Amino acid sequence: MLIAADKFKGSLTAVQVAERVTAGLRRVVPDLAVASLPVADGGDGTVDAAVAAGFERREVRVAGPLGHELTAAFALRDGTAVVEMAEASGLQRLPAGVFAPLTASTYGSGELLRAALDAGARTIVFGVGGSATTDGGAGMLSALGARFLDAEGEPVTPGGEGLADLASADLSGLDPRFADVELVLASDVDNPLTGPKGASAVYGPQKGASPDDVEALDAALAHYAKVLENSVGAKAAQYAASPGAGAAGGIGYGALLLGARFRPGIEVMLDVLGFASALEKTTLVITGEGSLDEQTLHGKAPAGVAAAARAAGKEVVAVCGRLALQPQALGQAGIRRAYPLTEIEPDVAKCIADAGPILERVAERIGRDFLI
Repeated sequence: MLIAADKFKGSLTAVQVAERVTAGLRRVVPDLAVASLPVADGGDGTVDAAVAAGFERREVRVAGPLGHELTAAFALRDGTAVVEMAEASGLQRLPAGVFAPLTASTYGSGELLRAALDAGARTIVFGVGGSATTDGGAGMLSALGARFLDAEGEPVTPGGEGLADLASADLSGLDPRFADVELVLASDVDNPLTGPKGASAVYGPQKGASPDDVEALDAALAHYAKVLENSVGAKAAQYAASPGAGAAGGIGYGALLLGARFRPGIEVMLDVLGFASALEKTTLVITGEGSLDEQTLHGKAPAGVAAAARAAGKEVVAVCGRLALQPQALGQAGIRRAYPLTEIEPDVAKCIADAGPILERVAERIGRDFLI
């Protein structure tokens, strides 16, 4: 039995999901051998998943999205670092109830990448998602040596709003170590930087951006890309239109300028975490996340786990808080059956508040259905 589930956002970490499922299964089969490999798709929880798989947790003081200093972590093992932008620049790093769509900066994410270089990383998996920012990665690049100046030769103000005043960009001071490092941009979204499917239009509202803010941010990002095109050439425009450029408020664009290679986050993480070898030792895989819905089918962790398991001839079931997919869609994704918490407790608020005990009861059902 292998448990390879993502977090239930707002309720349980991926590690806690595995613990609760294991407890429920062992109520049915007390001596059951269970392996757990918490997974993530590049968003928040990615470092925790790496640490659970045996990576060393490293902590460093960096700037948060509003410039305040905080402690953020990355994971390191055998020259490979897993860096999660949300650790420094995520929504969870903002004060409760506070949004800053125009001014939040990715500067701290750049500091995290630099810390990974300082720790000797030769490969960096840069997981992006859950950001508070829409600055196109300008803050990150600034922390790594780039200069973004206004018409008076002064640094533009932090955040996406400040990019509207950008007059010149100089990337010549970027940390030269990136030339010798494999940088992988791990994301579950493939949006371009700007336009109706871009960083601002699609993800700005969930960061507190009003319709006027969305329009202003999109224009600022387009201006930013144009100034960069004048500075570094046509590749800046190519990167802006590339899949993943719009990830995490456009930090994907900044990563591409650093030479990153874009890959679906869950594919990268399954490789890094050693999923293939764990899969060889099991016949049934339990995956899951808080909500199984249409988004799940587009690069989220359970879909990636199920695809890899199905390719290896393994059976997959899923646990979730709520289920919004029909059996046919689940089957096409490689998931034989899904077990939502709402089957046991229809009240969603109670499911969120008491997710752990309810998940154990769900796991008992799986045990009775598949192990007896």
